[in-house]
Amino acid sequence: MQTPSHKELLDAGCHFGHMKRKWNPKMSPYIFMERKGIHVIDLNRTIEGLETAGKALRQMAKSGKKIMFVGTKKQAREIIAAAAESVGMPYVTDRWLGGMMTNFSTIRQSIRKMQKIQSMLNDGSLDNITKKERLTMTRTHTKLDRVFGGMAQLNRLPNALLILDINHEHLAVAEATRLGVKTIGIVDTNSDPNKVDFAIPANDDASKSIKIIADYLVSAIQEGLDERNQGKDEKAKTEETSA
Repeated sequence: MQTPSHKELLDAGCHFGHMKRKWNPKMSPYIFMERKGIHVIDLNRTIEGLETAGKALRQMAKSGKKIMFVGTKKQAREIIAAAAESVGMPYVTDRWLGGMMTNFSTIRQSIRKMQKIQSMLNDGSLDNITKKERLTMTRTHTKLDRVFGGMAQLNRLPNALLILDINHEHLAVAEATRLGVKTIGIVDTNSDPNKVDFAIPANDDASKSIKIIADYLVSAIQEGLDERNQGKDEKAKTEETSA
């Protein structure tokens, strides 16, 4: 995984923070300067955060842990969903429902209901019901899929949350903290970096900034997955040889 250069981060607008009046004083160590009333993020600290978070995610993936991607802001939804799907990880991009982790058993019931309807739609079980009933079932599935589709294969709580905007996703941060789930978050100048285990200081509003960071973290996860698969292959070969 190659860390983005200063120029690449600059071109993506990762250095743009919020207006000074909106800043969180705890972000002071990550701010390079103020320009025309807007804080500029220190990209050296961004790179440090990326590399630290990348190493942690790589190790998690290598250990077989599940990392849930969370990004419900409009400009990030497609980026986050594509990033998570590329490495087979769960994600939430529509909205974070209160209790999504702290009341996971109830959430699983909704996911099973969604999967049951999908199965019935696919195998023709609903062919004999009225058009109105079928439409109702289809709408129910669409609604459930929008909220829970990215979590369909998640059978247990994730081991970590990768969060786009920790202020916007404050419910996710709070639930993860309560349950002791590791958190990796992009923190803008209006955020409290101490609320997550691994803080990546960067612009969390611009799609280009979101994508360059997501791409790097996904590459770290993919490396971990590749190492895990390689280890499994080597173990299998060893067992075959000793048999």
